[in-house]
Amino acid sequence: MSNYTVPGLTEENAKTLITELQARLGDYNDLHLILKHAHWNVVGPNFIAVHEMIDPQVELVRAYADTVAERIATLGGEPDGTPRGLSTDRSPLAYDVQKGSTKEHLEALDKTYVEVIENVRGSLKTSGEIDAVTEDIFIGQAAELEKFQWFVRAHLDNA
Repeated sequence: MSNYTVPGLTEENAKTLITELQARLGDYNDLHLILKHAHWNVVGPNFIAVHEMIDPQVELVRAYADTVAERIATLGGEPDGTPRGLSTDRSPLAYDVQKGSTKEHLEALDKTYVEVIENVRGSLKTSGEIDAVTEDIFIGQAAELEKFQWFVRAHLDNA
């Protein structure tokens, strides 16, 4: 960690925020790879709708990774997006579906989104007690992740 953080935050609070942000960086890097995997391997009814629905979410989640990494740097930390860094002290998000039906992939994505959103909400709570700027980042990300999960669930309601 650097010898600085943003004005108004203690180094201890910055470290807490950096820990939360780094954990979300791992989740977002996992999630965008999972989404691309599903995009490539989905088959069956509503294939094209699901296939095309996923790509914008991939780009959004990649942007989330960039945002949290830049926030880590702003707080005086060092974002670690390397495979080794992302595997240290954490378990990657699980996703077991290979080539599968739209229903199989959407059900698996729904479960993945539950985990990611719960993690973001935990980070949101922690950051809300320390820093409104970081909290605001997580609020915006949670809202969009929840909206995409709604899209997934809307497809499942018709499956």
